[in-house]
Amino acid sequence: MLAAAALAAIAVFVLYLCLVALAEPLLTVRDAFARTDVIVVLGGDGPPRAAKAAELWLAGLAPRILVSGDGDCLYIRDAMIAAGVSRGAITTECRSGSTRENAQLSAPILARSETASATLVTSWYHSRRALASFQRACPRIDWKSNPTEPPPTFRGAAFSHHGPAIAQEYAKTVVYAIGDLARDIEATDKPTGWCAGEPA
Repeated sequence: MLAAAALAAIAVFVLYLCLVALAEPLLTVRDAFARTDVIVVLGGDGPPRAAKAAELWLAGLAPRILVSGDGDCLYIRDAMIAAGVSRGAITTECRSGSTRENAQLSAPILARSETASATLVTSWYHSRRALASFQRACPRIDWKSNPTEPPPTFRGAAFSHHGPAIAQEYAKTVVYAIGDLARDIEATDKPTGWCAGEPA
């Protein structure tokens, strides 16, 4: 009995290490630097995301930044201002509590300004699911992904707060994909506006 439990524990640990090792190719989307209309930075892991968005803005990637997400929304704004971003360049959406809500509540803001292109900033392992959510919410926008960098070592990814977050991200990605498929099956027509739910 103990031997079986030990083997099961070893198998789970090996699976965990494999999931972490595959996070960059499976969960990450990283596009080349390209100028866009706006940078959309998501809340949830504030300091590195704020630093990345500020770095991109200071490099001239986009003139505007939209911060989306409750919790650390204002922290991200203030951290970017402290890093040199103009306060007037930042818009905040501080109500969304999930990746899907980030996209849904950002959509009206992006539609009003007729945003044609946008760069999404989030954690590296979160970038594929986040990008899919925003592409679904605003399909007429040309979306780019420029996420934070992973830790420099495998140990840093596997044995830090990143590890459990990566493992959870696989499950969330599957749940979101199933949910999107179910919505596609139920949908009678496709949105015709700038973003989903926006009038044509």
